[in-house]
Amino acid sequence: MTATQFIWTLIKIAIMVGFVLNLAGILTWADRRQSAMIQHRIGPNRAVIKVFGKEIRVLGLLHTAADGIKFFTKEDFMPPNADRLLFIMAPMVAMGTVFALLAAIPFGDTVCLHEFKLHWPNIFVGDAVPRYGTCAFDAKNGYSPIELTVAPLGVGILFIFAMAGQGIIGAAIAGWSSDNKFSLMGALRAASQMVSYEVTLGMSLIGAMMIYNTVRLDDMVRWQGENAWGIFVQPLAFFLFFAASVAENKRIPFDLPEAESELVSGYFTEYAGMKFGMFYFAEYAEIVTGSMLIVTIFLGGWALPFFHRDGLTIAFGTMRLLYAPVAHVWMTVLGVLVFFTKVVVVCWVQCFVRWSLPRFRYDQLMKLGWKLLLPASLANIMLTGVVWLAFDQAGAGVAGGLKLAADVTQGLVAAVVTILVLVGVVRFLGPVKHQRTLLGSSAEQAAKRGGTKTEAMQA
Repeated sequence: MTATQFIWTLIKIAIMVGFVLNLAGILTWADRRQSAMIQHRIGPNRAVIKVFGKEIRVLGLLHTAADGIKFFTKEDFMPPNADRLLFIMAPMVAMGTVFALLAAIPFGDTVCLHEFKLHWPNIFVGDAVPRYGTCAFDAKNGYSPIELTVAPLGVGILFIFAMAGQGIIGAAIAGWSSDNKFSLMGALRAASQMVSYEVTLGMSLIGAMMIYNTVRLDDMVRWQGENAWGIFVQPLAFFLFFAASVAENKRIPFDLPEAESELVSGYFTEYAGMKFGMFYFAEYAEIVTGSMLIVTIFLGGWALPFFHRDGLTIAFGTMRLLYAPVAHVWMTVLGVLVFFTKVVVVCWVQCFVRWSLPRFRYDQLMKLGWKLLLPASLANIMLTGVVWLAFDQAGAGVAGGLKLAADVTQGLVAAVVTILVLVGVVRFLGPVKHQRTLLGSSAEQAAKRGGTKTEAMQA
């Protein structure tokens, strides 16, 4: 590894870890704030700082900072009969496996160092790279292509599943080592739930791998950029993967291992201080990494409709409507921003899911995984194989039609995103309106049944 490659590796680690840490912290605030908006209440607003006699609340963001301070300052309690080694290791395993997943997730296209330059003072002018192919290694000038993945592994998605499976160990040993029956029950629930839904998680991606013809995540994104996003070619797999991902993260409505009404706090009931904080933070970090995988495999990754390595190309089939070359440096920056923006949106959607659905019973949870999601994922594999084989043998005419259909989906995505952005800007700049809807009252229901009867009070 050269010095340049080592520096780029440190930069990539800092970008991915910094993004996950910051977004996970913001998600703890978003859960509280969004739940308050959905339930029409104030939400977090008590934590304040005083500046020149004025109280500043920053929309409740100070609650997240207060939580961090409490995690570091609270007593580090350990049950007297706990297994000391495993009790200490459990939160490390739970949090470490989440961050290990970041190594194989690409957050941008390959950087061609010999083209990654700005023309000062006109920084908006630069050289575009070819749309197809890869960057060439320039031994004379010491340039080599830099992939925006911490560890660009050839196994790709297989590494993701190998590391994600280790998260079960953290929950299992946390419950077993605590010497608490509620913790043990939560650990058993967590282990059986995560094992069950990992099967669906893996099976739902086989159809996508058949279409992309690769297990490398960056190649999956490039296929989607040149054709159609995975949500259009594998719609059933997208919903299956999303549901299984929420279950793997143990979030509502799949939070049975931590069900407060039944198990206090589940497998981390006996944890306090920063050890509890690591479990708490790992859950939100899992949301971010799961959203990254959804974006990479089904939502085009860093790709944006009609934007390619060489710039903007609006085309439908063989008809090109517009071509505008864009410098490589700006295409790279745009791709990174697009990827992280998509991740934020998917995380936001998961917050809506948490505060919109009731918790399953445990038998319903297992039946959903084994009797509905798993058979649906197997059916998706068979259907994908039959359809793909039929299209592969259909001839050039059908291939051209599929390419046109793929371009139409890109145009549809571009139109929908543009409309949503415009609507969001208009609603954000407009006045806030609070409207209550009365669904009914006890007096109204009693009036419909002939009113209430009052009798004389008796001693």
